[in-house]
Amino acid sequence: MRALTWHGKRDVRVDTVPDPTIQDDDDIIIKVTTTGLCGSDLHLYEVLGPFLDPGDILGHEPMGIVEEVGPKVTALKPGDRVVIPFNISCGTCFMCDQGLHSQCETTQVHEHNSGASLFGYTKLYGQVPGGQAQYLRVPFGNKLPIRVPDGPSDDRFVYLSDVLPTAWQAVEYAAIPPGGSVAVLGLGPIGDMSARIAAHRGAKTVIGIDLVPERLERARRRGVHTLDLKECGDNLTDAVRDLTGGRGPDAVIDAVGMEAHGSRVAAAAQGMTAVLPDALASAMIKRAGIDRLSALYTAIDLVRRGGTISISGVYGGAADPMPLLTMFDKQLQVRMGQANVRRWVDDILPLLTDGDPLGVDDFATHRLPLEQAPDAYEMFQKKRDGAVKVLFTP
Repeated sequence: MRALTWHGKRDVRVDTVPDPTIQDDDDIIIKVTTTGLCGSDLHLYEVLGPFLDPGDILGHEPMGIVEEVGPKVTALKPGDRVVIPFNISCGTCFMCDQGLHSQCETTQVHEHNSGASLFGYTKLYGQVPGGQAQYLRVPFGNKLPIRVPDGPSDDRFVYLSDVLPTAWQAVEYAAIPPGGSVAVLGLGPIGDMSARIAAHRGAKTVIGIDLVPERLERARRRGVHTLDLKECGDNLTDAVRDLTGGRGPDAVIDAVGMEAHGSRVAAAAQGMTAVLPDALASAMIKRAGIDRLSALYTAIDLVRRGGTISISGVYGGAADPMPLLTMFDKQLQVRMGQANVRRWVDDILPLLTDGDPLGVDDFATHRLPLEQAPDAYEMFQKKRDGAVKVLFTP
């Protein structure tokens, strides 16, 4: 089969690799019909190379048609249409029973003290072959896949793999009071969808902050108050407070993470890992890594006293300096973590089968053959051509 594989920093290629096979009795094999390019994939493209091997298959946002099932799979049959959550959860352990599927005790990666395994996402999360491929082996066939109806296009359902539950959890964790206010930092796929969900769930004031004109315009068309970071500069806090009664929003969602602009020291530290031997680079990331924290610092500054910060952007540093005095003084609540995909499916699925209130049908900005994935990664990283969400057709 053809699959998108990692070969080095900013070097991904579509190669011919062996087809996946049934390995456990409750495995399924799906033929991937649509698979997404996620902002988290850029961390593999740029920073997390020490935890990858050449040939690793990337991608964690797939959906498709069941091709084959193991002998113990009773919930699905060949021909069923399914979406695959990005975190690999058994559905039966203590953590899964708590709705913490991203902490699944069956698939935790103890070698790296990490949570649940993820499709296509480094040794830190199990080094499981990913979904930017023509076929995908999926474990826990009775519990993990999300069965979806035939009829609507893949665009209606593919975001159940990651974007929708990640954004839904970001809004849930933000704890926006009814009729309250929220500022969303970063209007990439997660930030854009978080703004849509916040408005749908009753936030009166939704503020979107970014520096890419196409992203700002896209959010503005859906009624979001947008602020251009390049225009606001040092006056961003004042601009946000002007929209929120002078005190700041009830909540801030950080949908940026380690890819934030700013901090030359952190950027240099991240870049250094690309030229070090893997053993040294991986140790540096896990023990002394620091992130570009400008988005998180901005969130702490913007949110009102007693407010909530919800972090959905991925951070990878172990030595990040946090302004604990300010956070304590402002009495802030902070919630974060990988999305517990399966936890939110029942809340989200009715919004996909009864109309399209979140605008998923036209959420993608680019639909490309998988063979064009290397160019798409570069385009997405450099924020060219209005790229917000890219879907591949394997």
